[in-house]
Amino acid sequence: MQGTLDMLVLKALTRESLHGYAVAEWIRATSRDVLRVQEGALYPALHRLELAGMLTSEWAVSDKGRRAKYYSLTAAGRKHLATEAQSWHQLSGAIALVMRTA
Repeated sequence: MQGTLDMLVLKALTRESLHGYAVAEWIRATSRDVLRVQEGALYPALHRLELAGMLTSEWAVSDKGRRAKYYSLTAAGRKHLATEAQSWHQLSGAIALVMRTA
């Protein structure tokens, strides 16, 4: 669904700054290997969220010794995540109700 990837990326960054690959790995691991974000979708999403003011970024050296761009959530990103999460819970709850009917 539209906006779902953005919401997952923002959620991944709520605890700490992460580089792109770590964001994708967090989503994969947290979803128990159900959700796999491809680079072709992830990096445009990170860029879009940064342009929208929901993320900031800085270059640093990763734990593997490579230079990587680390992303952090801004106050606007936290606010947007809260709004999107509420909408998602409402929508998924409504879909669950419909699916339970005979």
